[in-house]
Amino acid sequence: MSTAASAQVATVGKSVSIKGELSGREDLFLDGRLEGSIQLSESSLTIGPNGNVRANISAKDVTIAGTLEGNIAAGGRTEIRKTAVVNGDVRTRRIAIEEGAYFKGKLEIFGEQAAATGAAADSSAADAKARGLRT
Repeated sequence: MSTAASAQVATVGKSVSIKGELSGREDLFLDGRLEGSIQLSESSLTIGPNGNVRANISAKDVTIAGTLEGNIAAGGRTEIRKTAVVNGDVRTRRIAIEEGAYFKGKLEIFGEQAAATGAAADSSAADAKARGLRT
């Protein structure tokens, strides 16, 4: 059996408690307690049903089944499962919120089209400025 082809997932069990900054380059399943910050910009984070997190999160993909108090910045997808309790703002490219989940905060969904629209607006403002018009 070869493990080289399988993805690496780090696990923090439900009896583990962490205070501080957590960062890494592999996927993480967190079912314990964490207070601080989480930085996994190239990887996925899953907060399990026993997970209790007080942190701001920056990750590629985020799945929440437990409790989170903090903001999420996800470059890919955010999933809030029906057992989740989330208090904080979410900024993500894609989102799924299951019926029964608790979410309190702001939601910002960004994408390719929004980036193109913003660039076009910047270009129009630059054109107007070049022609001496007020923007």
